[in-house]
Amino acid sequence: MTEKAKPVELDVAYVDGVKLTGPWNRMFEPRVITDYDLNPLEAITQIPGAESLGYCYQCGKCTAVCPIDTVGDYSPRKIFRRTQLGIDLMDSPDLWLCTTCANCLRVCPKEVNMIQIMPAVREQAVAKGNAPQELLTAFENTARYGNPLGEPPRRRADWVKAAGVPVPILAQHKAPVDVLWWVECYPSYHPRGKDASVALARILHHLGVDFGILGVEEKCAGDSQRMAGETGLFEVLAEHNIKVLSKYQFNTLMVTDPHAFNAFLHHYPKLGGSWPTVHYTQFLAARVEAMEFTRAIRKRVTFHDPCYLGRHNGEYDAPRRLLQAIPGLELVEMGRCRENSYCCGGGGGGMWMDGFAAQHLNMRLSERRVLEALEYGAEVLAVSCPYEVSRFEDAVKSTGNAGRLAVLDIAELLAQSLGLIPEQV
Repeated sequence: MTEKAKPVELDVAYVDGVKLTGPWNRMFEPRVITDYDLNPLEAITQIPGAESLGYCYQCGKCTAVCPIDTVGDYSPRKIFRRTQLGIDLMDSPDLWLCTTCANCLRVCPKEVNMIQIMPAVREQAVAKGNAPQELLTAFENTARYGNPLGEPPRRRADWVKAAGVPVPILAQHKAPVDVLWWVECYPSYHPRGKDASVALARILHHLGVDFGILGVEEKCAGDSQRMAGETGLFEVLAEHNIKVLSKYQFNTLMVTDPHAFNAFLHHYPKLGGSWPTVHYTQFLAARVEAMEFTRAIRKRVTFHDPCYLGRHNGEYDAPRRLLQAIPGLELVEMGRCRENSYCCGGGGGGMWMDGFAAQHLNMRLSERRVLEALEYGAEVLAVSCPYEVSRFEDAVKSTGNAGRLAVLDIAELLAQSLGLIPEQV
C-alpha cells in the first residue's frame, strides 16, 4: 500500500522575500512509491518482446488515441498502471482486448510497443490454455482446416464459379503468370468476402491482367493468429504457404487482406519466403488510367483506413486514388482518418472475440465507427480489408441504421462503376 502523504506546515515561510503564513506554505513529504509489489510487472517485462511495457512513464498520450478506450476503459498506460499495482496481466481481460492497431505506438514518446508486447504475453497465456474460447476455436479451425472459419479446404476456390470470367488455378494452369493473387480466407469463404473477390476478378480480367490463384493449396497467411499469440501455428502455416508459392513462377504477389500483406512483407521473409508484394489497392491504383468507367456513383462516400494497411505499412493514398477516380463519387474524410484512423476491432484476434469483448466494452468498435461515418453524412462506407465488410454491415444493423449506410469494398465500387457488376448503391 502507498503511504499517505503527510502535510508539513511551517509557521512562517519566505519565498522571494514574500512572507507566507502557515496556510499558504503547506508542503507534503514525498510519497513512498517503493512499497509496490513489482513482481507482476517484472514477470511481464522479463518475457522476450514485452520488455518495453516497463518504459511507460504515465504521460497518457496513448489513452487519447486508443480506440478501445473510446468504448471502454483501456490503454497501454492503464495496463502498465494496473500491472504495477499487482494485477496479473496473464489473467486479466486487458490481455485480449488490444486489437494491435498501433495508434498508441505512433504517439508514445517512450516507444512502449504493444505490437510486440501483446503477442509475446499472449503466447505465454495460450501455451497455458488461458485464452478466450472463441479465440481457441479459431485457432483449432485454422490448424485443422487451414482457415479460421472452419470451412472445408476443398471449397476454397468455389467462389470462382460465380466470377463469370476465367480465374486460373495454378495447379491446373501449369504456366507462369505475371500476378499471383493471394485471395485469403474471408474473401474465399464469407458471402460478402466472395462478392468482393468476384468484383476484383472481373476488374483484373477487364484490365487484361495475367493472373492466377492457388485455390485449395492456399492456407491462411496466419498473421492475426500470430498477433493473438499462436506463433507456432503461424510458423506452420507460413512454412506450408512458402513451400506452395515456391512451386510457381510469378512476378508479383497481390494480396486482398492487409493482414496477409503485413505477413508477406515482414514475417515470411524471416522464414525464407520473399516476393514482390502489393495490396490490391496499390496494384489497381497504378492502373487506374486504364479503367473505362461507364457508370457514375453519385454518393457521399467515406473511407475507413485499415490499421494493417495504413499505420502498420504506411499506405493511405492508393485506396483514395481509386475512390477519387470513380465518376460522381464525393469522398469525405472522417475526423479520425489516415494516421489517426479508428479501428474496426478485428485485428490482433479481435475478429474472433466479439463475444468476449462485449463483456468488457460499452460498444463494439465497429459500431462506434459506423456512427462516426453517419455523423459525417456518408451514404457509403468504403473498405479495403476483408474483415471490415462483415463487421461494419453487422454494426449498421445492430445500431439500428439498416438502410442508411451501405458498406462496400473498394473493388465492388470500382466494378460497379466499370459496369462489371450490377448496381449496389
